[in-house]
Amino acid sequence: MIILASQSASRRAMLDAAGVAYEAVPARVDEAGVKAAMAGASPRDLSDALAEMKAVKVSANAGPVPVLGSDSIVALADGTLLDKPESREEAAEHLARMSGGSHELWSAAVIAEHGRPVWRHVERAKLHVRPLSPAFIDSYLDQEWPAISGCVGCFRIEGPGVQLFSRIEGSHFTILGMPLLLVLGYLRERGWMSA
Repeated sequence: MIILASQSASRRAMLDAAGVAYEAVPARVDEAGVKAAMAGASPRDLSDALAEMKAVKVSANAGPVPVLGSDSIVALADGTLLDKPESREEAAEHLARMSGGSHELWSAAVIAEHGRPVWRHVERAKLHVRPLSPAFIDSYLDQEWPAISGCVGCFRIEGPGVQLFSRIEGSHFTILGMPLLLVLGYLRERGWMSA
């Protein structure tokens, strides 16, 4: 059994589908504070730092149980980082900015034991958004808001969000929010899952 330092529905669904025994414990880290302190850092480094912070914080009280922290960052082609939308209007603005362009999604995973990181991996996916009409954005948000309020990039790729894209480069799991195959490999290597 491991601990997932997150309440993310997509990360829980990935572990459930993979048959990983886990307990979900929210890390409750100040993500906005970390992002402000790391202003100018690359999206890769920021996702890694947030994943580590979550894993280490929960691991400090978890004894020998491995703790998995994960985080995802979306960066537009111009370098702008998108956060989770705080309102339907902000989600519409994000979608309009993404329309017809591409963005990178960085997903990091860090495993900690006894309050220190012991393993990490960061993966990148590139997503190409088709041109989105205002009418489509409105209809899409009628279906998906507020469910996507917790989603960086304003989409659930496993649902109607797939309609936003013309092409995707990278692992489906990375887009869902965690480099799952490498996480599973490490868990097997350490004997926390059967080989």
